[in-house]
Amino acid sequence: MTLRLDGLVLTLRGRVLVGPIEAEVPPGGVLALTGPSGCGKSSLLLALAGLAAPPLQAHGRLWLGGIALHALPPEARRLGLMFQDDLLFDHLTVLGNLLFAMPTGARAAREAEACAALAEAGLAGREQAWPHQLSGGQRQRVALLRTLLARPRALLLDEPFSRLDATRRAAMRARVWATVAHHRLPAVLVTHDPADIPPGAVVLPLAAPDPEPQEDEDA
Repeated sequence: MTLRLDGLVLTLRGRVLVGPIEAEVPPGGVLALTGPSGCGKSSLLLALAGLAAPPLQAHGRLWLGGIALHALPPEARRLGLMFQDDLLFDHLTVLGNLLFAMPTGARAAREAEACAALAEAGLAGREQAWPHQLSGGQRQRVALLRTLLARPRALLLDEPFSRLDATRRAAMRARVWATVAHHRLPAVLVTHDPADIPPGAVVLPLAAPDPEPQEDEDA
């Protein structure tokens, strides 16, 4: 399904932060958001996920195929959102974190799928580890796997590779973009690193917002 941003505008305290944006992300395609810090890249992902909260407000429409996502609450949009911070559940093991996100089904099959994903990501044998026992890069890999194993209808990725070393970064990039292509998922990526952007992606640079007007102290 195609993800379509239709006149999307973000405002912060009534001032335009981003937009209006008209963009289409085809099945298996990637829209890469670039720009300086503070230009609203991460805020735009929150808006797409339905998580924008005052003073941030989203206006416009968001479509996934024929589904009006802008009319749905966050939990009904089924968008996989991956932040810079891994946000793992500390009270669950690595395997527990993955199983929590996966669709329901036979437990043995779900565990086998999760363990296979961990092995492919270089985390074999860490199924029963607790998040605090992992390095930052390992936690990031688990969080990425959790997002992918949830089988979302589209992916929203906020600097998802930023905490990985060079070798793991290249491997996880390849895994994520292969998954996007195989499952024909539209994806929106926020990044500062051009190497994170896959070939064929559409790049949308966002400009820094105009500074807020300062009140005249002599007025």
